[in-house]
Amino acid sequence: MRLGVIFPQTEMGSRPEDAKKYAEAADSLGYNHLTVYDHVLGADMSYHSNLVGAAYTLEDQFYEPLVLFGYLAAVTKRIQLTTGIIILPQRQTALVAKQAATIDLLTGGRLRLGIGIGWNYVEYEALGESFSDRGRRSEEQVALLRQLWTEDKVNFEGEWNRVTHAGIRPMPIQQPIPIWFGGSSDRVLKRIGRLGDGWIASGRDTSLDDEFRRKIQVIHRHAEMAGRNPQNIGIEGFIDADRPVKELVQAAKKWESFGATHVSLQTMNCGFKTVDQHIQIITKFKEAFG
Repeated sequence: MRLGVIFPQTEMGSRPEDAKKYAEAADSLGYNHLTVYDHVLGADMSYHSNLVGAAYTLEDQFYEPLVLFGYLAAVTKRIQLTTGIIILPQRQTALVAKQAATIDLLTGGRLRLGIGIGWNYVEYEALGESFSDRGRRSEEQVALLRQLWTEDKVNFEGEWNRVTHAGIRPMPIQQPIPIWFGGSSDRVLKRIGRLGDGWIASGRDTSLDDEFRRKIQVIHRHAEMAGRNPQNIGIEGFIDADRPVKELVQAAKKWESFGATHVSLQTMNCGFKTVDQHIQIITKFKEAFG
């Protein structure tokens, strides 16, 4: 099982040297991947009161992941850079293909593109994209992304995307770049089975139960129906660093027992106040897990 960390950007501040320090630490500690969350805009909840249960608001800081990866490509050597997730349907497909290909090239093939459809209609409105059909559009986007990453010249006519005898240069090293999906509805799980290289599972390790096993079965069943090998679909879990290190190790091993191929340590909202404190806990966890 591969261990990673969640970039704690809502608690990182806006000093580039802190982002560099954290990424270099995760890289040197031997973590497999560094995952970055995505939000272009945060909503003012005093106005958007109908966004019930919003995970993040106007008050939360987010670096743009793909721009951040351009910076981290120059300060890391081996760690995989992962979006967990980027909200694909609110972005132009060809532009994402170009940005991702560039990052993959700059990092020597170290990009994993996690995608999802998001929950914040405010972002979709501001970016000029439809919120209501975002799931179906994402499927078409995935097909086009893979063509743009693997074919010299693309001629694509979809319901929402059109590329007329054109292509991107330079091409990525990984052809295609791995695409993992976030989300847990049955509709998303079926989509992962048909199209995804992996599933970024939500929920704590305490939620691992028969229902979680059923979700994996949904993914595997639809992979088989699509003529794919279910064992080639990765599963990534998360653990929150709000407990003793010994319990974090136990939580990671529990994810592994449920079939996780990747586990990421989340240190945001766990009481750490400085970049050094975030680095200290990911150091202790890595040393304890081995």
